[in-house]
Amino acid sequence: MREAVPTLRSKIVAMHQNPTALIIDLFGTDALCLAAELNMLTYVFIASNARYLGVSIYYPTLDEVIKEEHTVQRKPLTIPGCEPVRFEDIMDAYLVPDEPVYHDLVRHCLAYPKADGILVNTWEEMEPKSLKSLQDPKLLGRVARVPVYPVGPLCRPIQSSTTDHPVFDWLNKQPNESVLYISFGSGGSLTAQQLTELAWGLEESQQRFIWVVRPPVDGSSCSDYFSAKGGVTKDNTPEYLPEGFVTRTCDRGFMIPSWAPQAEILAHQAVGGFLTHCGWSSTLESVLCGVPMIAWPLFAEQNMNAALLSDELGISVRVDDPKEAISRSKIEAMVRKVMAEDEGEEMRRKVKKLRDTAEMSLSIHGGGSAHESLCRVTKECQRFLECVGDLGRGA
Repeated sequence: MREAVPTLRSKIVAMHQNPTALIIDLFGTDALCLAAELNMLTYVFIASNARYLGVSIYYPTLDEVIKEEHTVQRKPLTIPGCEPVRFEDIMDAYLVPDEPVYHDLVRHCLAYPKADGILVNTWEEMEPKSLKSLQDPKLLGRVARVPVYPVGPLCRPIQSSTTDHPVFDWLNKQPNESVLYISFGSGGSLTAQQLTELAWGLEESQQRFIWVVRPPVDGSSCSDYFSAKGGVTKDNTPEYLPEGFVTRTCDRGFMIPSWAPQAEILAHQAVGGFLTHCGWSSTLESVLCGVPMIAWPLFAEQNMNAALLSDELGISVRVDDPKEAISRSKIEAMVRKVMAEDEGEEMRRKVKKLRDTAEMSLSIHGGGSAHESLCRVTKECQRFLECVGDLGRGA
């Protein structure tokens, strides 16, 4: 990202009309220097949520005693105006203060207030406490120091062109809200032991499921970005799953290797639950489709996302500790809770209500937070252009 700044500068200079504003992502803060050089406003876009933003800008400002209480004594981290963050939920990068990854992360987070504003992929009803704190100069607003604009939910729109996938022929034959969709994102991976327990838990739950399954990697939970593929047995059961799994579950299960049209699957009326790693894009897709979740976070800010979904919003159940092996009996119980019990029905009711607020947020006519935020940013840009024009005429 740092090495890309000279190229970005030359591309902007070569444009026939200079941009009014430059939007960078959370790791693009080295490009903030271009704003003063090229007369632009700058905004940081946080593709994750307000909870993540709050922790990111607040943690680097803490003194060493408070940090030690959290990382060594494992006390919850108190965030002004927000829910406390458990030690188990903090991002791993904050637990290694002597490592380069920690210093890089902190450097970026400390730079966010140098922009003219921060755009975050959430909306008022999704995170009322965190957003209120970030916008209050007596709470997290005193650390953010610039306006924070909720512009979400932003995620990939549903594409009708992908519905020719064979999974939809299978889904069309299933009862409404009867299928659990299982996926750990683009790069999430489980160990061989955990995959086996998950397979047995699904089988013993007796619930319908679609599983985007990948080979195990006994290492980093994000290592499937780099892993090789495995073989299959004679009944097409992947060799890393219990023998005969496909045969025993063929009447209620559908296996998809590696990748699936996730947004389109979640939008199908037969899907009634989502076992997810809690990446923010997956979370938004699930909410926008009104589907409750089983939260199984793996890395990055996913543990904080899981806490938001289960503890604050009540639209998911959550595994106890994803760093420990989750037994098949616990998996079975969570699946049945979401798919076949009253608690799952209550979560489904809550997430559908939240879905309605998400649609309102994006509405041009409804006065939603996303539309209102973008109007405010546009007005800022217009005022900035007027000021630059006045300076030019004065010169």
